Amino acid sequence: MADIKDPENTIIMTLKGGDVVIELLADIAPKHAERMKVLARAGAYDNVAFHRVIEGFMAQTGDVENGNMEKDFNLRRAGTGGSDLPDLPAEFSNVPHDRGTLGAARSSNPNSANSQFFINFNANHFLNRQYTVYGRVISGMEHVDAITRGEPPMSPDRMIKVRVAADVA
Repeated sequence: MADIKDPENTIIMTLKGGDVVIELLADIAPKHAERMKVLARAGAYDNVAFHRVIEGFMAQTGDVENGNMEKDFNLRRAGTGGSDLPDLPAEFSNVPHDRGTLGAARSSNPNSANSQFFINFNANHFLNRQYTVYGRVISGMEHVDAITRGEPPMSPDRMIKVRVAADVA
């Protein structure tokens, strides 16, 4: 596994192929980083589907309302919900949407991000300063690359478990 420098600001996401380690950029996007930790600690991301996965672009997940594949899952509704927490204000920065960065998914309103996020497969610089970047994959990108493609995928992959590294024994 990756060399984790700040366990409190590191996420371990377990996918079917193995663990993906994500360094949160709490100094760049503190509200988004904190939201991910709150939802991870609540178990809200566990079993949530990757509902929109576009080859050469990104893999989107995080609909904790409609995306849990173990609880009232409806593939057609996955991607339409969020959490019961308030939406977040945009935290745009000069951090580019490079391969492996985590971006906050949102509606056309820049201040509508909630629980959904995406991981960039490639550099997607056309998203720069339009979507909040709040993390980057530091190991396990090969597991992200293996996520089943589709909008939505016929048989979606899921985040099996999402934890804050500081909480892992």
